Amino acid sequence: MINSNKYILSIDQGTTSSRGILFDANYKIVAIGQKEFTQFFPNSGWVEHDPEEIWLSVLESCNDAILRAKIKPSQIASIGITNQRETTVVWDKETGKPIYNAIVWQDRRTSDECQSLQELGHQEIVSKKTGLLIDPYFCATKIAWILDNVDGARDKANSGKLIFGTIDSFILWRLSNNKVHSTDATNASRTLLYNIYEGCWDDELLKLFNIPKSMLPNVCDSAADFSKCDDSFFGSEIPICSLIGDQHSALVGQACFEPGMVKSTYGTGCFVLINTGDKPVESRNRLLTTIAFQINNKPCYALEGSIFVAGAAVQWLRDDLKFIESAEQSETLAMQADPNQEVYLVPAFVGLGAPYWDPDCRGALYGLTRSTGAAEITKAALESVCYQTFDLLAAILKDWSGNELSIIRVDGGMAASNWTMQMLSDLLNLPVDRPKNLETTALGAAYLAGMQIGFYPPIEDFAKSWKSENQFNSTMPEAVRQKKLSGWKDSVSRTLSNK
Repeated sequence: MINSNKYILSIDQGTTSSRGILFDANYKIVAIGQKEFTQFFPNSGWVEHDPEEIWLSVLESCNDAILRAKIKPSQIASIGITNQRETTVVWDKETGKPIYNAIVWQDRRTSDECQSLQELGHQEIVSKKTGLLIDPYFCATKIAWILDNVDGARDKANSGKLIFGTIDSFILWRLSNNKVHSTDATNASRTLLYNIYEGCWDDELLKLFNIPKSMLPNVCDSAADFSKCDDSFFGSEIPICSLIGDQHSALVGQACFEPGMVKSTYGTGCFVLINTGDKPVESRNRLLTTIAFQINNKPCYALEGSIFVAGAAVQWLRDDLKFIESAEQSETLAMQADPNQEVYLVPAFVGLGAPYWDPDCRGALYGLTRSTGAAEITKAALESVCYQTFDLLAAILKDWSGNELSIIRVDGGMAASNWTMQMLSDLLNLPVDRPKNLETTALGAAYLAGMQIGFYPPIEDFAKSWKSENQFNSTMPEAVRQKKLSGWKDSVSRTLSNK
């Protein structure tokens, strides 16, 4: 490591807020700036963001962090960017202006189109090239929707005047003063357009989804010399040295570098990834095969299960039901619930993700009685995240060569809840390890950005720095566990759309 007067700026652009986080040479957080932005829901199942508002929130949060840290911008050695994945932006190459709102990863507007593509028999070729399912979750049908629904967009795209990017790519374009149109392999692997086996945009998939190749960014390693940030934004010209999707970044931040290591991140959604090494594992249980990270042109692969609603269920309790005033209060309220009531929330607000992949079902509560109140529903909301994690790990175990898992590393906002993490360990019947630094998503991008310039050491040394803050171990009797899991399974079966 070098100069203790230098820092790494991690831009953590999430689904509900943007954050600028400064890390020192020992991976410790020096300052955090955060700015929430507006969520738009124009129709049922639609979710949008204003890209300009996201851009301003990035600038504000980063400048706030620099101000709080009381450092000079010239002390920032490099910038790493991690982002909400699959969220899709199309903008004008000449003006740099988006032609439509960002269509968020949660958005389900293209479910009918995806259903049609599946019925036409395209799923097999898509899976064999991308490791993904044909689902509204990913970018391809979002891009096509924008091109087909914004006046003149398809003609402009065909003439090379429009470009596409996930949020990392859009921020890089802006920070480079509209000069660099790039992304990394992890974000590219979430588009339905990138061949993860050959490491390139796939012409056959571009034709299938009717998307011009000229729209797509250059694909680089997750740690690379992407560009330099224009000095007009933070007061200094700073190298931008990592781009990586948020869940992949958390895998790096959790130091899950060995095959078989698992992390689960609890943010707006929940995402479980298992490192499968240098060879992709094809899922037989409706999980996703994805690029975990790519360094020195060598991809490392992962299996992933995605839950669309985790922390979003707590936001629902707070903002819509008004049961709590802050997310932290959910744990206290859940502990007050009547233990004799078995209430189940299936939080399919925007459909269900893995392993069900049902975009058309919607949320439901089961087991309500006359005495069911805020505490019982809050408990059910927290438990729903644990049940969904169980479903993902069960599927992962079937795909991962029959190997048993020994432990799971957790991070994200909900991981701070002791009650929820204990319930998770009880239902999984596995130790749950919570690190000292819960900001693993931001840390992953920061580490890669620092490693790229020699500020941080190689992967092996970084892995040794990982420390556990608390380990939760199962104490639930097996009969109780099985009864609760059976009730969950029944609730999900009643909720699925059965299309």
